[in-house]
Amino acid sequence: MPKLKLKPKPTGLQKFDAKMRADETVSDFVWYSPAQAPLHLAGFAWYAKDRVYRRMPLKPKDKLPEAVDWLANHTAGGQIRFQSNSRKLSVRVKLTRPADMVHMPATGQCGFDCYAGPPTQQVFAGATRYDVKASEYQIAVFDLPTAEERNITLNFPLYQGVERVDVGLQPGATVKAPPPYARKRPIVIYGTSITQGGCASRPGMAYTNILSRRLNVEIVNLGFSGSGKGEPEVARTIATIPDPEMLVLDYESNTGSLEALSATLPGFIQILRKAHRNVPILVISKINYAIENFNPEARAKRNSTRDYQRDTVAKFAKTDPKIFFTDGGNLLGTDFDECAVDGVHPTDLGFLRMANGLEPVFRTILGL
Repeated sequence: MPKLKLKPKPTGLQKFDAKMRADETVSDFVWYSPAQAPLHLAGFAWYAKDRVYRRMPLKPKDKLPEAVDWLANHTAGGQIRFQSNSRKLSVRVKLTRPADMVHMPATGQCGFDCYAGPPTQQVFAGATRYDVKASEYQIAVFDLPTAEERNITLNFPLYQGVERVDVGLQPGATVKAPPPYARKRPIVIYGTSITQGGCASRPGMAYTNILSRRLNVEIVNLGFSGSGKGEPEVARTIATIPDPEMLVLDYESNTGSLEALSATLPGFIQILRKAHRNVPILVISKINYAIENFNPEARAKRNSTRDYQRDTVAKFAKTDPKIFFTDGGNLLGTDFDECAVDGVHPTDLGFLRMANGLEPVFRTILGL
């Protein structure tokens, strides 16, 4: 990777408030690839075959919808895990393009963030703050007061592709494999922009990443912004993931109507069940949108699609004891309108509430 230029002299707000500036470019680190042991790369189900940070296979048996194929290059849910006593940590990153979203912070769209601590008890340790016009950056993630062995997780960007990332640690620092997950197999979550992480302020606040660290499990995030429509070819591709711990369907909000949902949901479930006979399947109805406070028809529509999903799961459950339903309308609380940046996509508050509501559901199904 070419040497990066230092950022220009601060102007405007950045001139007067140092905390609003991009972090400085760093040097004097030993650099590690995420795929280089003892580091552990998680969240990319096809990485071992394709060797790219991508959420669907490069050459699937079934041709994927164009939008799903493109969005699969976004790295939502990807994680780098390891243990180290390095007091400082940096990353150098090459993105596919600069930040370009109007209602999501660049730290969430294109940045990495970091958590440290024991399994199920990790806490936020730092995030990349860089020139948002750049598609490459080399940035310090944390500079902690003491050098002690820590269990570290780096979360990949939610709404951008990553062509290359390296992890920088201090020379002489120890580097060890991370502690094992609570379960060896991954949870796979298929859904929409909300599943993908729009519009979290940083990657660790997407509900899938919150659940991953709380439960100490790998989660494969297959949320496709505006494009979680339940196509059978997508279901067949997801079904090729070997031996998942659980399969979660959270795609109602992209179907547009009860008719479109009813045309896809039973078939999607059947495809997954045929491939994975004994794997739990959880169906989640969509969260409340702010417009429901003003539009009774929108509220009635959500209720009807919720009831359809609940009833569909109940029909399958007559012969399938490992299929479950949960009402997404219960996740955000009565003040659900305060939980989204645009009335639809959750803020960090919304994602935290989603995780709070889903955690006991996941624990019950998985016996955690």
